[in-house]
Amino acid sequence: MVDVTRTFTVARPLDEVVAYLRDFANAVDWDPGTQSCEQIGTDPIGLGTKWHNVTQLYGITTDLTYELTTDDADHLTFTGTNKTATSVDDMTFGTSDGTSTIVTYHAHVEFNGLARLADPIVQVAFGRLADTVERQMTSALLQI
Repeated sequence: MVDVTRTFTVARPLDEVVAYLRDFANAVDWDPGTQSCEQIGTDPIGLGTKWHNVTQLYGITTDLTYELTTDDADHLTFTGTNKTATSVDDMTFGTSDGTSTIVTYHAHVEFNGLARLADPIVQVAFGRLADTVERQMTSALLQI
């Protein structure tokens, strides 16, 4: 199991931050492992919208289908699945001054079967990756 959390502040209004992150296709801009991420179907984004995500980390490429499983004005959850893992990207948002947004990003990955053997190594790698996500997400949000 992998479990990492980062909290940081971005100098962008809450509604803009949530609108941008609500489209998981934008993960190519803020998630360093995401190689591609495309919405499945053409319906407007909402609860149940799915994306095909290709991630490469440390030389290993994996495909996941992500679904928007929480879609609130201050909380988004994307749940990704394939036969070896379930990955949950959970984001909560707050504001202290109306012009900046506090983002809490929580990534949780459960491995299935033999993939569980990699848990200790992957936890360390994801801790480092979470620091990069914080930097890249902040950078991407400042450009919207």
